[in-house]
Amino acid sequence: MNKTDALIIGAGPTGLFTAHQLKLIGLDCEIVDNLDKIGGQCIELYPDKPIYDIPAVPECTGEELTNNLINQIKPFNIKTHLGERVDEVKKDGENWFVKTNLGKTFLTPNVIIAGGVGSFEPRKFPPKECEKFENKSIFYSVKDKTIFSGKRVSIFGGGDSALDWAVELSKSSKVNLIHRRDDFRGAKATVDKVHELAKAGKINLYTKYQLTNVIGEDKLESIEIKHDSKEIKKIETDFALGFFGLIMQLGPIADWGLNIDKKTVAVDTEKFETNQKGIYAVGDICSYPGKLKLILSGFHEGALAARACFKLARPNEKYRFEFTTSSKTIKDRLGVKSD
Repeated sequence: MNKTDALIIGAGPTGLFTAHQLKLIGLDCEIVDNLDKIGGQCIELYPDKPIYDIPAVPECTGEELTNNLINQIKPFNIKTHLGERVDEVKKDGENWFVKTNLGKTFLTPNVIIAGGVGSFEPRKFPPKECEKFENKSIFYSVKDKTIFSGKRVSIFGGGDSALDWAVELSKSSKVNLIHRRDDFRGAKATVDKVHELAKAGKINLYTKYQLTNVIGEDKLESIEIKHDSKEIKKIETDFALGFFGLIMQLGPIADWGLNIDKKTVAVDTEKFETNQKGIYAVGDICSYPGKLKLILSGFHEGALAARACFKLARPNEKYRFEFTTSSKTIKDRLGVKSD
């Protein structure tokens, strides 16, 4: 059981800045995110696209913003739990009991939902038979590429992720790259490299094919793919990787007793608290009159929610507002030498 002053659900920019604000005022916090990396929408949807509305930053990419926020919270050594989805949130006395899909549990007086527009989940292969092989022989992301070494790997998709991994894994694996179209959406240099490797026999390229069946008992043995012309091919394979992008789901949050309307959670504008005491919502997931879905709005919301957490986490202490420019206490927490 992990005990903490506040648990943040979502490791996007708003979640990261909220964590910074919690630590500045002396509260402990941990972060859970369904994705396998930090950054949320900024990393998944527009890592290379410029953002122009961050105060005092004329232009930055989603990746640069994420990296700066990560550097900002580095002094605090905040524990993050990636690749985990919060499935259960229920009242336990004065606290909230929180459980993830991997069985990890938390006890906290404060839960801050900073999950953007919901949780990101990978688009999966259509055949239902694929489910029994998930996280064994079928994956939708790569966490440890060494498991594919010397194996037969079938990669599905036509974007950068599929192409990049086809190129990378072809160095040590027998790779099949399967796409439902002839043209690819990835960077031209990578597309050219794939065709070059296919011509050299390092990658088996199948276009206008889609997965129709998976075969095997305890582990994947082969797959069947179907061409637009109805031709079916059977390919022996040890692993299948699907890179079809992400879908956004409200997910288990719908069962937590929150006041949800049109996939957003209603909050007050004093504490950004929901209809459940001790549960807050910040960022794109929350709604209130005049709401603007901007990153800078999420930063403001997170700052107020963090300070509201103090009362429940430290009921016998009085919160004292301090400026970071003059507070020795805050500078000590940041590891900054006082003047």
